[in-house]
Amino acid sequence: MVGTIPLAMVGPDAAAMDDDALMSAVRAGQVNLLAELFERHQRPLLNYFLRLGATRTAGEDLVQDVFVRILKYRATYRPGSRFATWMYYIARNARLDHLHKRRGEVDWDEAYTPSFEPADAAEAAQEQRLLALALARLPEEKREILVLSRFQELRHEEIGAILGCETGTVKVRVHRALRELRDAYQELVQRGEA
Repeated sequence: MVGTIPLAMVGPDAAAMDDDALMSAVRAGQVNLLAELFERHQRPLLNYFLRLGATRTAGEDLVQDVFVRILKYRATYRPGSRFATWMYYIARNARLDHLHKRRGEVDWDEAYTPSFEPADAAEAAQEQRLLALALARLPEEKREILVLSRFQELRHEEIGAILGCETGTVKVRVHRALRELRDAYQELVQRGEA
């Protein structure tokens, strides 16, 4: 369950430290500082899993798994690098392991949150539903790259490091995925699902 790392484990100066400094300290043996990183990143990480189709329960379990892996593999963190890139690399692998265990079954729940503000609540709910349906229709690799770039707001260079490809390749994939998302969304609107 998300939120189970006790805050009492966090030192008084932890809140003033940036992610790299915190993870460098965790790597050096101050594992109690992992709680501050957990507090900072649990919600964005949960949103990452939810937007990729995990149920809330599975997403919360995956968040816990990611932080267990961060602790386990802390020696592989390179001080001076961006913590979020390393964390999403671990998160991606945890998710792939989870999907492999479930034999590719992906459940979609209504936890998706739109990144825009429509005029009224009914319109917002409808836009949210259509965007979630359109995103769910995309192939796995296109959905993942959109979630990383648009919702998790990672730079193309960071996504390339996570996916193991060049920055130019990421830009092309994002462009193609956005075009396919737009087409899927328009198809849903034209079919009267709006």
